[in-house]
Amino acid sequence: MPKKGSYSLSSSTSSIDPSAERISLVLGEAPNRNNVFDEKRNTKKFITILIVVAVVMSIVIGVTVHVLRIQHLPSDPEARAIALLDKHVLIDGHNDLPYQFYRQFNNRIEPLNISNINTTQTDLLRLKKGKVGAQFWAAYVACDSQYKDAVRATLEQIDVIRRMVQLNPQNFRLAKSSDAISATFQSHQIASLIGVEGGHSIDSSLSTLRLFYSLGVRYMTLTHSCHTPWADSCGPGTHPNNGLSPFGRRVVLEMNRLGMMVDLSHVSEQTMNDVLDVTQAPVIFSHSSAFAICPTPRNVPDAVLRRLNETDGVVMVNFYTGFINCTATHLSSTASIGQVADHIDHIRNVSGIQYIGIGSDYDGVDTLPTGMEDVSTYPSLFAELIRRGYSDDDIAAIAGGNLLRVFRGVEKSRDSFTNSGAHPDESVLSKSRFTSLLPLLSNVTLTQHNSPFAHITNDTCRPTVGKSGEPE
Repeated sequence: MPKKGSYSLSSSTSSIDPSAERISLVLGEAPNRNNVFDEKRNTKKFITILIVVAVVMSIVIGVTVHVLRIQHLPSDPEARAIALLDKHVLIDGHNDLPYQFYRQFNNRIEPLNISNINTTQTDLLRLKKGKVGAQFWAAYVACDSQYKDAVRATLEQIDVIRRMVQLNPQNFRLAKSSDAISATFQSHQIASLIGVEGGHSIDSSLSTLRLFYSLGVRYMTLTHSCHTPWADSCGPGTHPNNGLSPFGRRVVLEMNRLGMMVDLSHVSEQTMNDVLDVTQAPVIFSHSSAFAICPTPRNVPDAVLRRLNETDGVVMVNFYTGFINCTATHLSSTASIGQVADHIDHIRNVSGIQYIGIGSDYDGVDTLPTGMEDVSTYPSLFAELIRRGYSDDDIAAIAGGNLLRVFRGVEKSRDSFTNSGAHPDESVLSKSRFTSLLPLLSNVTLTQHNSPFAHITNDTCRPTVGKSGEPE
């Protein structure tokens, strides 16, 4: 036992009065609280540093991956084109395979092997080889059905497109929106969309137009090679409407309200300008090229190309040799891939890269450029553009990005109509106007179709093509 007054370390440590700690806390002596605050500040700083480091690292990794991807793309133009079309959807604005179903098989397609058809320019195997990601299939009926059975005949063509998709669900998917195109491309299927080629198909009925939309139609060409009672085609002779009639303006606005793209291929230059004056949504030329290079009225004049920035739009370049290589009096049956690229160059120079797309017209034409004879050959065209210095972003835009932008613009316009409370247009074409126009509208004579390509060889927007393929 320690002596009185002596000091023991162990006893003094164990004998601290806990009340002293409580008193010091009451008096504000809190050294431990400062330590806690310091620890919190340090923790916040540490977390902030971690976040900054993570953000910087993600940016560095993203840039590195992007650079590596660019570096990993082949330098060979053909191989690079294929690699780019694997990454970016290729959308063709116009293919007439459904017309060949009608002409060659009477629309009986169930027994048909869609993978390999040796009498057409299109089949499934060649679509895949050509890297087609989305296709607008044309529901076309001849102009000689106008005022007769055009509506019924068009419904049959819409039906055969839908049945083709239904019979091949692993390869095709019916698409009705821009988002559906992107989603279908990601699923490695071909997005299938419907375009009605010719305003005569609605028989001047806005109700029919609306029903077509409900069946999946997402564009309508305002005319084919014949005038309608409300819009002039590019055909020769009298233009009875002087462009777009008042009822024609209602057709355009109703298409805007629905979200159906207005297609200006086949129409007269005055009709083009009238539509650009009235439309509330972007427009398309689903299968036309540049008039300045090939001066046929089926192509788009520079004055119209310069107006595309007013409403937005896209010119989807046609591959038909007669619309690629021609003079004012001569349509050639031959052309080259380079000449197709010349049209793309011209549209880029006049309008801009953002206004170019692809609208081949396969299975609707009888002569095509050397090296572009069927749907397997799209990569060859993009390889030519790469050789001419087009960037990867340019290729993606021309292949399908521009059409997707335009389609979204049309959908945005539709939504604006909906949000403003717009209702279906119940207008009807004046019977007296129709009666007065009928003699002029009937002035275009078309022969009975016997050729699989009759709707091209009877196109009144160009001279008659003889057996040799040259104009007579």
